Amino acid sequence: MEQDLISEIKPTILNKTTKLITQVVGIFLAFSSFEHGLFESLQGNKKTEGFIIQSISQDMRFWEGGSEEAFTIIPNYLVTGILVMILSLTIIIWLLFFLNNIYGTKILGLLFLLITLVGGGIGYIPIVISLLIHSSKINKPIKEQNIKINSKIWPFTIGFATITWIILIEIAIWGYFPGVTGHDDLMNIVWICLLSTFIFVNISFLSGYSKDRENNLEYTKSNSNN
Repeated sequence: MEQDLISEIKPTILNKTTKLITQVVGIFLAFSSFEHGLFESLQGNKKTEGFIIQSISQDMRFWEGGSEEAFTIIPNYLVTGILVMILSLTIIIWLLFFLNNIYGTKILGLLFLLITLVGGGIGYIPIVISLLIHSSKINKPIKEQNIKINSKIWPFTIGFATITWIILIEIAIWGYFPGVTGHDDLMNIVWICLLSTFIFVNISFLSGYSKDRENNLEYTKSNSNN
């Protein structure tokens, strides 16, 4: 009975590459939410203007486009900011230590839903949705993919995704990109970085599936030989 309980908590199938990619993407998304929470809390104990808020107040902005828009159901900037920072750290801890739990990805989805509802940001939603869809396969057999991606490229594509996301956040806050000064040009780069991150994340997962499938086939073959 104890063995059954352990297997219920920790599934026997573990796609390690898919899990690692989930952790990397989830952590950089959580850090971007933490930044939202920090600026929101710096606005102090004052009422929000509505459900849609500007995380960075007018007097704290580094450039005209640096408002970091968000959605919140909490009518107070300080409380919103504190909740976002707490949830951001909770997501990171969950990703690092509890993702392999049988309910790991479901709770991860719940945490991202909560943080989005209390001011964690809006722009990352397409990437979060993609992350949750792919992460649901961490403890499931990887079937033959219709779209086959080389199993060796995922470390590079996840690196590119991280870089483009960092560039996006840097521009969103400080409005700086070498050789570019115009508002519209900077916003175009932000959109390009968002789209690039989304594409690189999905390619990384598809490549990770190929890697996990190879690893699982090797594991099955070695067990059958024994």
